[in-house]
Amino acid sequence: MRHAKNRPSDWFGVWDAAVLCGTFIFHVTISPLEGELSTQNIRLGHNEAKLIFTLERDGRILFTSKDAQAVLATSNKSVYRVLDRLKAKRRIRQVRKGLYLLSPAKSGIEGAWTEHVFAILTGLLGNDYYVGFWSAFGYWGMTEQLPQTTYVTVMKRARALTFDNQRIQFVTYPRVRFFDYTQEKVGETEFNISGREKTIVDSLAHPQYSGGISEVAKAIWTARDEIDTGRMIDDAEKMRILAVKLRLGYLLELLDFDVGVYSSLLPRKPTGAPWLDPSATKKAVGYSNRWGLKLNIPRNVILHWK
Repeated sequence: MRHAKNRPSDWFGVWDAAVLCGTFIFHVTISPLEGELSTQNIRLGHNEAKLIFTLERDGRILFTSKDAQAVLATSNKSVYRVLDRLKAKRRIRQVRKGLYLLSPAKSGIEGAWTEHVFAILTGLLGNDYYVGFWSAFGYWGMTEQLPQTTYVTVMKRARALTFDNQRIQFVTYPRVRFFDYTQEKVGETEFNISGREKTIVDSLAHPQYSGGISEVAKAIWTARDEIDTGRMIDDAEKMRILAVKLRLGYLLELLDFDVGVYSSLLPRKPTGAPWLDPSATKKAVGYSNRWGLKLNIPRNVILHWK
């Protein structure tokens, strides 16, 4: 019998492999937040171990069946047998057809480990996406409420899907409105996310994806010291949606921002009268002559959190 230890490990779990008659027996030592160390065995075949070790060594959490074939250098049929066995042993999870997520050593004997949903997005979508709306508010610390849905802006229509009981909903934008996002990291994985300013502007275009106009107002107030107001207003202009500019101006005035910040948003002659919050009941409680908005949310309700 010979022993080998894989390189990537952390305080949650450590792989220790013994090779016996061509079978890898993994001694997984789990260190919980509380309690004693626990060591249990997992049996993996040669190809299963080769794939797991290679992925962990390379830091590849998300991988495709083609990636697995490149590692194993064997037939498609053999690769899918390996993948099926690893799924049954909870060492990998299938995200969608041909795309898998590695459950690393820290997941323990039951594979009970959850990757942050943001970490799978680039593998699913390439680079033409960004996390936005209420999900971006949560990431930037602009809301205390964390929805069960992750909102992702894309340029091509995509069906909603569920990953680890987390719904991923896609919002389709034309290219002209697809701007001002940045890259952040969760663990070692990069993902795209709208900046604070664009998140506010997008949320004013579609308040239904951000908890409504009151939640947008609270987000502006919460991040008032981090927001670049000039950039936010530029983003509103680039959206080419009049209602977005009117809603933004109305909220900035309501939140007592200096008039010089939002004066460029004032309409010369209000036209159209869009709703303040199109996601709320369309029953007018007032009208803003200054901003040309039909008010369907009272001031005290918008500012109930203040």
